[in-house]
Amino acid sequence: MLYFAYGSNLHHFQMKRRCKDSVFLKKINLKDFKLTFRSKYRAADIEPKKNSIVPGGLFEISKSDEKKLDVYEDFPILYKKYYFNYYGKKVMTYTMVKKSPFKFPTERYLNIVKRGYKDCKLDKKFLTKALQF
Repeated sequence: MLYFAYGSNLHHFQMKRRCKDSVFLKKINLKDFKLTFRSKYRAADIEPKKNSIVPGGLFEISKSDEKKLDVYEDFPILYKKYYFNYYGKKVMTYTMVKKSPFKFPTERYLNIVKRGYKDCKLDKKFLTKALQF
């Protein structure tokens, strides 16, 4: 199956550790969404916003990888699944169930996200914009 990663799951080493069968395919943009950080965990989330973009990584994952991600993402308590089409293919990602206010991420978490942006060759201007509140 196809999985759209953002936040800490962009970090290739970490993603491989979480999902041993995962394969990074390419960077893609999720349109009409914006990146934010929230919850007591100060974790990444996406929310609908017209004319915005969330850059991310497109990964191929196995069913067992999906089950591991479900556990990691605390599905369906903290995150729920969101599906979208990308060139006619169904792609899954996660969005937070409760939309709490913005909370700046911890330095450790932010460094993992930054490394993921580097791994996927993403434009950090979108990350910078998400951190400006």
